[in-house]
Amino acid sequence: MPKTNETVLEIDLGALTHNFNYLKSKLQPDTKFLAVVKAFAYGSDSVAIAKHLETLNIDYLAVAYAKEGVLLRDAGITTPILVLHPQPANFKTIIERCLEPSIYSARVLNEFISVAENQLQKDYPVHIKFNTGLNRLGFWENDVNHIVSKLSGTASVKVKSLFSHLAASEDKNEADFTKNQITTFKSIVKEFKSKLDYSPWLHICNTSGIINYPEAHLDMVRSGIGLYGFGNSVAEDKQLKPIASLKSVISQIHSIEKGETVGYNRAHLALDFEKTATIPIGHADGITRVYGKGKGFVFINGQKAPIVGNVCMDMIMVNITNIDCKEGDEVIIFDGSHKASNLAESSGTISYEIITAISQRVKRKIISA
Repeated sequence: MPKTNETVLEIDLGALTHNFNYLKSKLQPDTKFLAVVKAFAYGSDSVAIAKHLETLNIDYLAVAYAKEGVLLRDAGITTPILVLHPQPANFKTIIERCLEPSIYSARVLNEFISVAENQLQKDYPVHIKFNTGLNRLGFWENDVNHIVSKLSGTASVKVKSLFSHLAASEDKNEADFTKNQITTFKSIVKEFKSKLDYSPWLHICNTSGIINYPEAHLDMVRSGIGLYGFGNSVAEDKQLKPIASLKSVISQIHSIEKGETVGYNRAHLALDFEKTATIPIGHADGITRVYGKGKGFVFINGQKAPIVGNVCMDMIMVNITNIDCKEGDEVIIFDGSHKASNLAESSGTISYEIITAISQRVKRKIISA
């Protein structure tokens, strides 16, 4: 592949296919697959990702907010889309654009039924979320009777699925907690389904749940981070391929004498003669200030170059004293060989944060499968 001459995020659809097929291989043939494409498909390109997943016959997509679903509908995406954290202000739009809301509280249930009735809907698909231990969103176990009572009083909505979210499925030390979540969820849905004359789909597994808890795959599973190449463990990371490569170039090289400083607030002091390279990417692009002062790094001609001084809005400076390079050379921030998770760990964060933080001003380049 030709080397880049600007800052670019390359998105490899072939890697996406690989990850989808790997995760799909963990499932029974009739288990449905929901792909999470919120936050611009974890910082990549939600439209390109969703369109490619449609060619792979994905069963469902999920976004966080209605606006994200509208973007996909405007791009021609026809696959069912679950909105994980809808707000009542957007319920009319959700119905108009054939999006499907997660209903997670009595207030949200009441308001969506009201809007659906006003819009003369019948059996509009909704997804009921239960809180089994994450304590973020969701009804409680003792809310079942109230929910069923509200549903029985309207013809405007119908439950498409019942679901919950695992809090620590990647952590083997929390296996008992995760198994208790699964048991609690199964108990809830048993009671819920006993009060209905139809059977909604059930889903609780995220990426790590797919890998670690096959007994909980149920009717459908949800994967976000796994599709983008991260398995939340060293072993699983080896089976997956990061789809995104963040690259840039050397804009200028400086020779820094002993005692000179680099960057804002004179945050780097040269203790000896040094050479630095300035690269056109900064905290406005998602490489935040936490990566400054030697915590973060890039790769130039296969060599690791630590970030020196503070990260600027549009630039970083790196130490290239012992690296053979020149202005215009390619710079790798992360790719399939230089994992985003390693860069994230250098500053005490996780792969999710760095990949989703990449600014929309960074050019996206789609690499066809």
